[in-house]
Amino acid sequence: MRPSASCVRASATKSAAALLAALALALALGPRAEAGGQRDPALRPIVQQAIHQAQCFMNRYDAAVWYTLMEPRMARFVHNPAVRLRILKQVYCVTHQSGAAKVPPGLVLAVMQVESDFNRWAVSGSGAVGLMQVMPYWPERLGMKGYELVHVAANIRMGCAILRYYLSITHDDVRLALEEYNGSVGRHFYPDRVLNAWENWNGADDLGFPVHAVPAAAARH
Repeated sequence: MRPSASCVRASATKSAAALLAALALALALGPRAEAGGQRDPALRPIVQQAIHQAQCFMNRYDAAVWYTLMEPRMARFVHNPAVRLRILKQVYCVTHQSGAAKVPPGLVLAVMQVESDFNRWAVSGSGAVGLMQVMPYWPERLGMKGYELVHVAANIRMGCAILRYYLSITHDDVRLALEEYNGSVGRHFYPDRVLNAWENWNGADDLGFPVHAVPAAAARH
């Protein structure tokens, strides 16, 4: 028997309330992450486009190699195998997006490690939410619900779109792009942490992603 419309609405309301309560609890008790930038008005159409490009066409062999390499490393951060798979699949999809500027997958994983320690419920002191610490005004601007920031796929798509944008305007200067992403231009602590974390994901960028900006960024340290 199909549930009545009132039951469906009540269930949706209950789910939304539970998610909001979880976000409030994460804000009170969860890890404090770093992001505080992401306010450039030119970002809106870029993030909007990323949200609508949800489908992924994966090369099965490369995807299998990717998962085999990265899954054991992520296991120490994410204990649930299903969640690990969702995160890795989404990072692989977004960074291999056809027709878009390339983003090094290892850099995305490093940003997540520093921003949230791979905790999708993490909320920063500035209110940034989720795996990649996306600022809370994005869902409203994109016609989404606030609780979608804790969804793995939506958060990664938004975060990667923002990171891709900053890489493009800094001409792939990874350090400057990270400062923009974090809202800490001119301060080196955040990019240093991400670049150090990137070393944990050695091999993630080997599938056709030459990372020419890394030596230059490291040289300026």
